[in-house]
Amino acid sequence: MRRLLALFTIVAAAGLVPAPAASAVTIDDPAQYVNPFVGTKPGGPDFGHGGGAGNTYPGANAPFGMLQWSPDTVTKQAGGYAYDDNRIRGFSLTHISGPGCDDYGNIPFLPILGNGLVSHYPFSHANEQASPGTYSVTFDNGLKTELAADTRGGVARFTYPGTGPASLLIDVAKALNNATGAFTVSGNTISGYSDGGGFCGAGNKYRVHFSATFDRPITGYDTPTTTQPILHFDTSAGRTVTARLGISFVSVANATANRTAEIGTRTFEQVRDASRADWNALLGRIAVGGGTDIQRRVFYTALYHSLLFPQTFNDVNGQYVGFDKVVHTTESGRNVYATYSGWDVYRSQLPLIGLLDDKIASDIGQSLLRQVEQSGYLDRWTLANGGTGVMVGDPLSIIGSTMYAFGGTNFDATGFLQRAVAASDSHAQRPGHVQYFQHGYVPNGTGGVWGPAATSLEYYSADFALSALARRLGQTTVANDLLSKAQGWRNLANNGWIQHRNADGSFGAFDPASDANYVEGNGAQYAWMVPFNHAGLFGVMGGNAGAQAKLDTFFTKLNAGPHEPYAYLGNEPSANTPWAYVYAGAPAKAQDVVRRALLTLYKATPDGEAGNDDLGQMSAWAVWAALGMYPQVPGRSELVLASPQFSEITIRRGNGATISVSAPGASDSARYVQSLTVNGAASSKPWLSEAFVAAGGSLAFTLGTSPSAWGSAPADAPPSYDVTVTPGASGPIVGLGAKCVDVANSSPADGTAVQLFTCNGSTAQRWTVRSDHSLSALGKCLDVVHSGMTDGAKVQLWTCNRTNAQVWVPQPNGSLRNPNSGRCLDLPNSNTADGTRLQIWTCNGTNAQGWAVP
Repeated sequence: MRRLLALFTIVAAAGLVPAPAASAVTIDDPAQYVNPFVGTKPGGPDFGHGGGAGNTYPGANAPFGMLQWSPDTVTKQAGGYAYDDNRIRGFSLTHISGPGCDDYGNIPFLPILGNGLVSHYPFSHANEQASPGTYSVTFDNGLKTELAADTRGGVARFTYPGTGPASLLIDVAKALNNATGAFTVSGNTISGYSDGGGFCGAGNKYRVHFSATFDRPITGYDTPTTTQPILHFDTSAGRTVTARLGISFVSVANATANRTAEIGTRTFEQVRDASRADWNALLGRIAVGGGTDIQRRVFYTALYHSLLFPQTFNDVNGQYVGFDKVVHTTESGRNVYATYSGWDVYRSQLPLIGLLDDKIASDIGQSLLRQVEQSGYLDRWTLANGGTGVMVGDPLSIIGSTMYAFGGTNFDATGFLQRAVAASDSHAQRPGHVQYFQHGYVPNGTGGVWGPAATSLEYYSADFALSALARRLGQTTVANDLLSKAQGWRNLANNGWIQHRNADGSFGAFDPASDANYVEGNGAQYAWMVPFNHAGLFGVMGGNAGAQAKLDTFFTKLNAGPHEPYAYLGNEPSANTPWAYVYAGAPAKAQDVVRRALLTLYKATPDGEAGNDDLGQMSAWAVWAALGMYPQVPGRSELVLASPQFSEITIRRGNGATISVSAPGASDSARYVQSLTVNGAASSKPWLSEAFVAAGGSLAFTLGTSPSAWGSAPADAPPSYDVTVTPGASGPIVGLGAKCVDVANSSPADGTAVQLFTCNGSTAQRWTVRSDHSLSALGKCLDVVHSGMTDGAKVQLWTCNRTNAQVWVPQPNGSLRNPNSGRCLDLPNSNTADGTRLQIWTCNGTNAQGWAVP
């Protein structure tokens, strides 16, 4: 397998200004702090979203491994292993870490005493061990199984008690969902395949092949069914049987080649130790000093769970099965990565991978490009070489953009952008896309759409991420168009909330505690899901003060589930919300909430997660929380700051950059930032720029036990991204015929008509651009009469009131779009006669809708 870089040594900063080098802090074996059992037992309530456990598995896995060789208990839990069940029914070759639904669990191996069929054996946790790369258990009958994994292969060592019959049951038609399969026994080798699928009831299908050879002859085998061979071994001269195995999603021949290349004749100990070394190299990319033993265990276990997926999908010869079900060969030096719980992992887990390894990030970007090339669209939740259609939004578009932002630029990003944008105009990638582009949101009742309000918000984030990628690639027109679409969230802003909306423009009854029209969350939890434009969002909440008040109430509870109007940090929709405080001028409150959530929802024990880990998403959130920084904005790499949990941290990025953190005296009570220096210079900004993240540098925190005003000045808030306006700019709005938008008779009275008139430089034609995207003249705002939303609704002057009827967003083609109606400011019939009253009309790009704004 690809050998990772050697373990790194920390050189941390100590002191304040400047931050001199401190004595080196070394963690020689970070794997010692990993507990793979974390997440295998419920750590929170079951709110109906996959249970209250992490749904992880404890078995043997290499970083991003194709093989996940792990025990399955009789009691089903989506990861395959339920800690409270003491019965193991087999050790299967494939697993998903932390899903909310069943899949994988293919081809379980179960050593048995005797010659007959056995369904399971009991065991005690006292006789079970697991650490990165290896797992072992001794059943109550004395039969011992030890597993060790490389990327595409592994070794199993079965030790049989006594001298009685020693057998091994392999079920090629067994998986966590329905499966079929076939096998062949030849000499001391068994090979075959298993067909599985059906994730969350979807129609996905995959085939996984295996080839296992044993260190002693197979003396015979029985077949209780045609897919269940029971292999027999003569252990009279030695009680141990060792299996060396390879898997492949292409063919048995490739599984054999993978086994030969990665395992060969290596012993169990050699495979185990090499896997641990690989884990230590990758885990060592983040080295921490200080803290407690429990904090280190929580941290490195979370980091471990963050680095299991996506899984390597190509064989050692480069071959893989694409989304078109055709065998392809990847480019030399590249890996293909598969299995993305996109809706989950775009928020925290994939940005963490982007931070740590630009090569893997580049290969992920290229893998996503191949997916859209081969299938014609980007799915929301992919498994092996197929989409499942599970969850909502357009998350893989975000992931590809984010990988590029974090430095994973070695892929065809231009091709990815082109295909992702083109495929967004398809039902497969974006259900409800017709309505989304027509209205600027997905209306209630749109067919084939789960949670229209949530889906709309996810599409806005995807459009923003793609716009950020387009801008990096120099495609300004595409970037501006996508950025404009992303600001469609204003269509759903009403009375200080983000609300679901009907196709006729009306807002239905709204209860922040209701999950109707949302996805695994409610209106209160989705109110914050405009991570790229908190400033604009807070503007419709009454400014920073209003946003802070809402956040204070929201965090009355940290994990309230989907039916209360509070945070639900055991699930993804609330993941970014604690960091919203930083944008609202209250970074100390973010520091408090982030630390309380980390201490409350994460532990170093089997019940250490309060919700599904979802392929590392929830674990990655804990990593970021402990680091005291977070990737808030999809498609960008700025990091918003809270406070570090450890006194010293060094992050070694794959590009060679180093981020060093010094926080003397850091503790769970000393969680409040009093001051910060960045590269030796005092900084009041509670965020790190993309340039700093790319190049690395040093951070030196002074922490205390009481909140401070550090970072709270409005000028220090992290950037929000909106359609470009220049607040305070003032002048005429010029349209067709070089005439101006004019307040009739220069009257400031509410209801005065707004018309086209010869430009004359009067105050009735002097419009001021306001930060909330309204336009004011004579002290009042350009307004759609009665908040109309139909073609022909007139515009007027009215008291500025921050309603959506007064929002006008410039479009790349020069039109002014009113998000409330989804229509544009329009000159009826292109009539340029003085006094022609203006209206709104379906946006059409004609000259009648072209306006030059100051």
